[in-house]
Amino acid sequence: MDSRGIGLLLVAGGLAVALVGLAAYAGLLRWFGRLPGDIRYEGEHVAIFVPLGSMVVVSVFLSLLLALISRLR
Repeated sequence: MDSRGIGLLLVAGGLAVALVGLAAYAGLLRWFGRLPGDIRYEGEHVAIFVPLGSMVVVSVFLSLLLALISRLR
């Protein structure tokens, strides 16, 4: 891949991160961390959070997105 292609890929990645940040700021990602399967423990001196259910949803979404992109190429 030439440097122009890598630059375009970096710009697209940056825009994607910015869009996710705007969605989180707008409150559209309130569901993240509150799905069934997410483990949350809050003790007196410790808090543990393991978002298993949320990560499954994110993984399925990204897999479908990448499969769609590869089919369009």
